Amino acid sequence: MNDLIEEKLAQLPTSPGVYLMKDADHQVIYVGKAVNLRNRVRSYFRAQPREAVKTKALVRHIADFEYIVVTSETEALLLEMNLIKKYNPRYNISLKDGKTYPYVRITKEKWPRIFVTRNVIRDGSRYFGPYPNVYELREILDILRHNYRWRTCGKTRFNRGEACLNAHINLCDAPCEGAITERTYTAMIEEVARFFSGKTEGLEAELRNKMQAASDVYEFEEAARYRDRLQAIARLNARQKAALSTDDDRDIVAMARNDWGAVVQVFFVRGGKILGRESYPLRQIGDSSDDEIFSSFLKQFYLTQERVPPTIYIDREAADTDTLAAHLSEKHGHRTIFHVPVRGDNKALLDLVRDNAKEALTKWRLSQDEKKARTEGALADLAAYLNLPAPPARIECYDISNIQGSDSVASMVVFENGRPRKDQYRRFKIKTVQGPNDFESMFEVISRRFAHASKERQSDKDQGRFSNLPDLVIIDGGKGQLGYARRAMTQEGYEAIPTFGLAKQEEILVHTDGSETRIPHDTAALYLIQRIRDESHRFAITYHRSLRGKRQLASILDDIPGIGPKRRQSLLTYFGSFSKIQSAEVGELAKVPGISRELAQGIHDYLRTHQDLQARLRLKNARP
Repeated sequence: MNDLIEEKLAQLPTSPGVYLMKDADHQVIYVGKAVNLRNRVRSYFRAQPREAVKTKALVRHIADFEYIVVTSETEALLLEMNLIKKYNPRYNISLKDGKTYPYVRITKEKWPRIFVTRNVIRDGSRYFGPYPNVYELREILDILRHNYRWRTCGKTRFNRGEACLNAHINLCDAPCEGAITERTYTAMIEEVARFFSGKTEGLEAELRNKMQAASDVYEFEEAARYRDRLQAIARLNARQKAALSTDDDRDIVAMARNDWGAVVQVFFVRGGKILGRESYPLRQIGDSSDDEIFSSFLKQFYLTQERVPPTIYIDREAADTDTLAAHLSEKHGHRTIFHVPVRGDNKALLDLVRDNAKEALTKWRLSQDEKKARTEGALADLAAYLNLPAPPARIECYDISNIQGSDSVASMVVFENGRPRKDQYRRFKIKTVQGPNDFESMFEVISRRFAHASKERQSDKDQGRFSNLPDLVIIDGGKGQLGYARRAMTQEGYEAIPTFGLAKQEEILVHTDGSETRIPHDTAALYLIQRIRDESHRFAITYHRSLRGKRQLASILDDIPGIGPKRRQSLLTYFGSFSKIQSAEVGELAKVPGISRELAQGIHDYLRTHQDLQARLRLKNARP
């Protein structure tokens, strides 16, 4: 423990809060929350006889820490999850799931629309889901739409009062031109809503009665329509998952764990039917306790869901579920509880989910073993093609991006053991080169990268950002860029590192002596090279676009009469983004320090004119 940590430990408050542990390179390596910051953070630096291996490793790497005081446990829980998502610390359990699940949305309009969405907006619309399988959901909607012909057009098209193509091909009842009454249309939409609510038995009975009633009065066309709807509902019910004894909404969550890893399985039950299931592998678990792993999953998963059911059945008790449930109840406007069932249908279903979790864990292990074997094979083949002494454990790839020399940037992407290490990616803004000169730009970037390495190694900073040296360097370019890169590496004393240029034909690698090696098509080695090259392009172009966007933004604001650097910064600080400035009304603009009412009107008018011109230009470019 260093002097800085001792000094900070003495100043810790007893308030609830969140703490961030940092390593010697100032990288956040762990985020945690505490009811009492002083007691929790100090506990890391006291000798614990049975301390977990993972915790010991964490403490060894702590060089500094920060903390944020909050007012409640709920606030600490939310902040902890947001910071974990932001920093992805290597000692926090990680749920690698970026999915946003699809829902069925029925809009709150006079003539409602029905469609698939991943964004839940609190505008009075009704939502049904989530549906883990979007393809199956779209197929269900397609079947329903052939029998329930709701409108799909937007407000502008609808208000023209003219039937569109969908009406002519019998996929819309054309409410826009009065071909169906509002009462009939509303009843049709309610039938669809009842289907997605799981109330299909009552719906089927009602459709049979309507069909019979229409037939009794010789309305055979109307009876045929009800018959078709009844058949569609029956077909879809046959495809639905098993029905349960009650028609409520719930999630069933269970975890399986072994010495290798952990997987959580979730069954989504809506309206008494199992809509689907999903398994979630958990990474970086080390020797964390089951309680810690499961609690971490529940927080990371449910704090990101757009909608949650009233009851979430779990297969074990977990920390923070009371705090989490209270927050979810407030956020979603209905009471939410976590419950461990001990008997009945829910216990039986939970046992089934746990069995599925065990199966998913086994499959994940096999999948990871297969990926590892393929990756190791690709690295071994690459080493053979390039005559390397051993498979390259660390590969670095460099790419230059600019437009006519403007906003020149470079990317450095890192692959370790065949996998991207995004925490070690670096980007460079070209400083010494004017105009479009990729050769000199590459020389600058490689010089800076290996100069940093030398500096860190001389200061014994073996865990720095650049001290990990590559086993293979790939330059995205031909002989010219490769030559400048080699000159820079030789200048810094790293000429022994194997370096190759990647020619435009991505299967050709250029050696420093000008010779070429062609990697065969359909090989794992070529696929790996393509992945690295694509990632290098993506990272460089993303950075270049961000710089260009900032420059263009500054240019637009600077062009407004009366706006200089100070007022431009005031606007950006107050609103946070250009889009918010552009959409602000005059009164909002006038609240910014240094912006008068008259100037606010000028800013508003200028940005509206600019917005209109951009829209016209986009429309013109979109025309054939």
